[in-house]
Amino acid sequence: MSLSHSLDHGVLVITVRHDPGSAGRAELLSLFEGLVHAHKPAPVVVVLEEPAADGVAVGVLLRVHRICRELGVLMSVASCSAPTRRVLQAQADTTGAHLVIHARTDTAVAAAFAAAA
Repeated sequence: MSLSHSLDHGVLVITVRHDPGSAGRAELLSLFEGLVHAHKPAPVVVVLEEPAADGVAVGVLLRVHRICRELGVLMSVASCSAPTRRVLQAQADTTGAHLVIHARTDTAVAAAFAAAA
């Protein structure tokens, strides 16, 4: 699975490079949960690169958003794919903290940093 993470100005940035497919769903969710718990209360920005912008990864992100909301962690998503952003916006849970969706990673990180300050 192609997943990487880094800290940028106190913001946990997790990049998903490829969709894991159905077989990798549980592993991807577990990796996200571990990273979010290890870095909380740092805000999280998930970057969905083009090959990961469809399919299982999107569903996993929606679950991760619920986990972040329960932990009180701000979560944002950055995707250059407009259809993916629309799907995330339409399917995100609107109770509590909303999922913030951006087209660019730098904008998402700057907004998360500002919100956390």
